Amino acid sequence: MQDDIAIKVEGLSKRFRIGERDEDSDSLAATIISAIKSPFTNYRKYRSLYNFDDVDRSAADSTESSSDLIWALRDISFEVPRGQVLGVIGSNGAGKSTLLKVLSSITPPTHGRVTIRGRVSSLLEVGTGFHQELTGRENVYLNGTIMGMTKKEVDAKFDEIIDFSGVEKFLDTPVKRYSSGMRVRLAFAVAAHLEPEVLIVDEVLAVGDAAFQRKSLDKMEDVSQHGRTVLFVSHNMPAITRLCSRAILLKEGGLVMDGDATDVVSAYLDGGHGMSGAYEWPDASTAPGDDVVRLRSIRIKDARGNTSTSIDIREPVGLEMEYEVLEGGRLLLPHFVAWNDAGMKLFIAMETDPAWLKRRRPTGRYVTTAWVPGNLLNEGMIYISAQMKTVEPAQRHFKAHQQIAFHVVDTMEGDSARGNWVGGIDSAFRPKLDWQTEVVSEAVRKASAAGP
Repeated sequence: MQDDIAIKVEGLSKRFRIGERDEDSDSLAATIISAIKSPFTNYRKYRSLYNFDDVDRSAADSTESSSDLIWALRDISFEVPRGQVLGVIGSNGAGKSTLLKVLSSITPPTHGRVTIRGRVSSLLEVGTGFHQELTGRENVYLNGTIMGMTKKEVDAKFDEIIDFSGVEKFLDTPVKRYSSGMRVRLAFAVAAHLEPEVLIVDEVLAVGDAAFQRKSLDKMEDVSQHGRTVLFVSHNMPAITRLCSRAILLKEGGLVMDGDATDVVSAYLDGGHGMSGAYEWPDASTAPGDDVVRLRSIRIKDARGNTSTSIDIREPVGLEMEYEVLEGGRLLLPHFVAWNDAGMKLFIAMETDPAWLKRRRPTGRYVTTAWVPGNLLNEGMIYISAQMKTVEPAQRHFKAHQQIAFHVVDTMEGDSARGNWVGGIDSAFRPKLDWQTEVVSEAVRKASAAGP
């Protein structure tokens, strides 16, 4: 293993045996016999959960599984350099949590090999590594001891851990009386502050409130900047693109994509959510609309005019609809409605092209595009509905509700509205405004003139 590689995974596979329901006995005698045999039957079932001697080892290369076997992971290989933040994404059941449990030595792999260089700290479930009967203070020292740290080393970090977690009032209360949010705050504070070489974090941060999530993401950024490695599992795609330079996509236990975080997130959103940046209705008879007008296509365009589902936060994004007017002489109003992934309606954009203001449209095919400026929308998923109505008399002709979507990506580089802020921004919009600051104090003016 090279010195600059923190984690190396080779041909990793993990198999589980799932339980099957026993058949009910159909007579009193069969019930009695089943009860007598049950201790031996239950022992065989328990042993079979961890023993796969009855299974062909070559089955790992097969996509077929028996009725009581599942492959949570299948032949996964990748490397993580020191200091890199690697995002792990995928739908529920894709194998993300199982991968982290294998990397954390909680469960052994069925096949393959994992090599990790350095001390590992993991946060996989609420209260991971805590003894419920011990107090918060005692659990901090317990976790430090488990990680191989001395009491003196934990003492040096203790105040910082407690301040970060915000549970100082309950520090000497048994952890079993903590809320789930309190437990995860203390657990993350311990995991992140005891200077691990490798930090592994599952979706558990979602339990915390918004302020703590932002603080935790900032802490993981700080950890990575000090040369430590982070593996981060999350369904929060803006957090993945902001925090991670690279991501891997898991699907049904296999690794299907490994690359730049924004590209991997876009592929996941396209395939996993069933959403895309374009939609067409080749058959006019089935297209949204009526005898007046029919919608034929809608799409998301990047600044270069290409169809895209991943838009840099600094660049404009085009919303395009193509429609066919079947009955001329109407005062039509094409418009778009945008929603974020929290279900908030962001804006309604009516067509304002001067060429068609108060002008009735003849029959024909039209393509209209609305451009949303860069540095306006916040990062995250944006869903677009395309609609058409007649103004006079008022009549709706079609409504393609959230038919296409795009992901606003913030790479935190270049001309961004962030300023000096690197944390999360909790708002629907994030405009880059024209700021001006003047020096009005002579003391400040002299200090500025003197230079650093």
